[in-house]
This record gives sequence, structure tokens and C-alpha cells, in this order.
Amino acid sequence: MRYITFALAKGRLAKKTLAYLEQIGITCEEMKDPDTRKLIFTNEELKLRFFLAKAGDVPTYVEYGAADIGVVGKDTILEEDRDNIYEVLDLGFGKCRMCVCGPESAREILSKNEIIRVASKYPNIAKNYFQSKKNQTVEIIKLNGSVELAPIVDLSDVIVDIVETGTTLRENGLTVLEEVCPLSCRMVVNKVSLKMEQQRILTIVNDLKKLIYEQ
Repeated sequence: MRYITFALAKGRLAKKTLAYLEQIGITCEEMKDPDTRKLIFTNEELKLRFFLAKAGDVPTYVEYGAADIGVVGKDTILEEDRDNIYEVLDLGFGKCRMCVCGPESAREILSKNEIIRVASKYPNIAKNYFQSKKNQTVEIIKLNGSVELAPIVDLSDVIVDIVETGTTLRENGLTVLEEVCPLSCRMVVNKVSLKMEQQRILTIVNDLKKLIYEQ
């Protein structure tokens, strides 16, 4: 029996995912050692392997078959837009929203359908939202740091970013102008893996579905 390999986004999502898996009988004791320097962790009994990766890399590992199953935020799935993966489950945690944000005065610019500058860590999501859903021409500015700064220093008219509580926006005189989409943690599967290991993978997916439904 071959190993089924999980790629988990580092941080809170991985910890929550491992807690969910433990509730359906899937554990990996090696991962509980805070001092470990191992990169790949194994459950020999269940023939499962796990590794942690940067969120943006998880869809790549799954698409190319280096991992059979990936767990990552919906924002990453939308931004990466990989072809060879299926999204099979909304795990229901890590909930937040992708939003268009800016000063209140930017509401008028959005309503006039003018050419605007948009700063974002998620250029593909931003471009798709404005061009496909709003049919609005935009100039996308890719940033890696605090995008809230962009409209304050007139780098952009608005930003597209993840909003959880909105506190940072309010503290800087910005507000949510439009919601792009809701976000949460999702499970994705390699298409070939799903065909080859359908029974084992679907058992995991269905057990998690049952767990989520009962909560």
C-alpha cells in the first residue's frame, strides 16, 4: 500500500487540521515534537505522510503530485488557480472575507466605473473580480507588505485584501467598500491521486464531513 501524502499550510491552519484529523483517528506523533527538525512526518500504521509548506506552495505540491491532499486557505486556491486539483471540502475554520477596501471617498470612484489603481497581495483575485465580475478596467499594483498603506500614501485608489475584524482598516481611516468573496480553510486533492486512491481519500473526506456536520 502506497503512502498518501498531506501538504499542510504552516501555522494556525495546520494545527487546526491536525486536531480535526486526530478526532477521526488520524494522528502523527512525530509532528508533536516541538524540537524536531524533520521535514516529513510519517504514520507507518496508516501509511500516511505529512509535511508543512508555505501556503502559496501547497497547491503546487498537490498539482504536481508531490502531495495527494493539501489543506490551505481559499484565498491561496483562488490566487494560484491550479488546474490539476479538486477542492473537495470546506473545513469551516479560518473564516474571513476578501474585500475591496479604501477610504469612504473611493465609493464614488467604484460606482463610476472609472479606471482605478488597485493594490493587493492577490493580483489575480483582484484582476478577476474587477474585470470579470465588474467589467471595470484596473491597474493592479502587487504588494507584499501592509497593503493598507497604499491608499493612505496615494499609491492606489483602493486595495483588495483579507478582512477578519476590520480593526486595522478602521484605525487607518479605511473601510470595506465591497465584498469579493467569503474565505475559509479548504481541502484539495490531486486529480490523479483521487482516481488511484479514491476509497482511502474519500474515507478521510467523508469522516471529516461528518465531524464538521456534527459540530
